[in-house]
Amino acid sequence: MGVLVRAATAWERFVLKDVATAMKYAKVELAPPGPSDLVGSVKGVGNVVKDVLTFRWAQATMKEATVNTLVAAEIAGWFFIGECIGKGSLIGYQV
Repeated sequence: MGVLVRAATAWERFVLKDVATAMKYAKVELAPPGPSDLVGSVKGVGNVVKDVLTFRWAQATMKEATVNTLVAAEIAGWFFIGECIGKGSLIGYQV
């Protein structure tokens, strides 16, 4: 019986430590954006528009192009997954 109690105590400490760490990060990462975050987003969009207009995208390295393609594919994937979840099924989509 002592072995089970020690194992349960060790497991509880391990799980509670992980939960506390997760909650610490959740408070920071899952917080809604503040005004300073929105200002940074507007500046970022402005930089993207400037880069598109000056054809800076044409001088991207292969690594940058690959990363940008993967980011775009991830955004599209999450969008379509959200659409399927919102609709409730895959039926009705041209998959």
